[in-house]
Formats: sequence, C-alpha cells, structure tokens
Amino acid sequence: MRNKVALVTGGMGGIGTAVCQHLAREGAQVVVGYQRDSISANLWVNKQREQGYDFFASYVDVTDFESCLNLVNYIELRFGRIDILVNNAGINQDAQLYKMDLEAWRSVIQTNLDSVFNMTRHAINGMVARGYGRIINISSINGQKGQFGQANYAAAKAGIHGFTMSLAQEVARKGVTVNTISPGYVETNMLKSMPNKVLEKVIDQIPLGRLGRPDEVARAVGFLAAEQSEFVTGANLPINGGQYLS
Repeated sequence: MRNKVALVTGGMGGIGTAVCQHLAREGAQVVVGYQRDSISANLWVNKQREQGYDFFASYVDVTDFESCLNLVNYIELRFGRIDILVNNAGINQDAQLYKMDLEAWRSVIQTNLDSVFNMTRHAINGMVARGYGRIINISSINGQKGQFGQANYAAAKAGIHGFTMSLAQEVARKGVTVNTISPGYVETNMLKSMPNKVLEKVIDQIPLGRLGRPDEVARAVGFLAAEQSEFVTGANLPINGGQYLS
C-alpha cells in the first residue's frame, strides 16, 4: 500500500479515524474528507499530527454531486490520483416510520447512500483509466437484518451493498475491486448516546459478548485495500461478533 493515495469520507469519526490511521501505517497517503466545521476539523488534524499521523484534510459535502467532483479533481491535481476510496460517511436519525418526517428520511438516504454514488462516480473513471483501484463501502449489520426505528438507515445501508455488487461486476476486468464491510455494534460516540439498558441488551445478543472496536473494522479495510486482495470483489464482510450470521 506504500505510495498509494487513499480518500476516506467521514474520516474524523470513530471508525473513520481508525481507518485513516491504519491506512497511514500501511504506507498510504491519506486524504480525509470531512463535513464538520473547520475549527473542530483543524483540532482533529492537529491531534492526529501529535500522534505521528500527517493527514491531508479537505471539506466535502458528500450529499452534493458537484462538491464531490471538486474534491476528486483537487486530489488528483495535488496527489496525481486516487487509488483507494473508503465511503464511510454516515449519520442516523432514528424514529419509527409513522413518526419519521420527510427530512429525516431524505437526510439519511442522502448522506449514507447518495454519498456513495457521488464520490464513486467521480473517482471511478481515473481508477479504470489507470487499471487499478480499491473501493470499500462501509455498510452496517442493520442493512442486513433491519432494526426497529431505523427504516431510513437500514434502507440506505442495504442499498450500499447492492451498489457494491453491481459496480464490482462492471469494473472487475479493469483492475478495480469493490467491496462492502458491514460492522455490527462498534465502540464509537454514536453508541454513547444509547441508554445503558439498551446497550446491555445489544451486547447480550452478540455471541462474542462485547462490542466491536474501531481498529477491528480498520484492519478489514486494510485487507480489502491491499494490492494482494485483487481476487476479492463484490463481497460483503460482516464484522459483528457473530450477532448476525446470514
């Protein structure tokens, strides 16, 4: 992976940070796409630099087609190419469907699913032209099994793997692999908002008896991003402690 250029969207979250760090340790130049305010983004970059990680961060609105195009063009101008794309950006706005408003539906679909199209559509041409690319889309266990109060989130995450399987077939002979990772419940800030009783019930459903760690997802991303993983494409890799085995 040395000298490869990787773009990670949503790279400043719990899983995203672990992915960026892992790819950097493997030798990649990592570009972090973020949508938060510039002050908190700079604080994140500085904190990472203190730990020995020199990331290049750039704002992108992953829900906006033109914003994604601008970022891809900028990266290709500055670094020459994008070898690895990790579509990791995502949000949740949970509610039972009869209470869910249109904005909650649209914002989750746009951020979690439209973003995968927006980023990949602009990055794929360069990968195909160069005959090399690795695309890793971060889905979720709830895209496989559904979840109470998450019709929007589950629909978006299920759609991600349909996208993966279709694109994988289109570019398989072009040197580009496309894969999905579906994490289960991982120790991130998103889980910290869950009531303890709910979290305890979740852990009880996990055969391994614990939550996942961001670095465990990151290592899976590293495996799929490696040059040696060229025979793995169109796959969905579940990382959920055995919680969902289908």
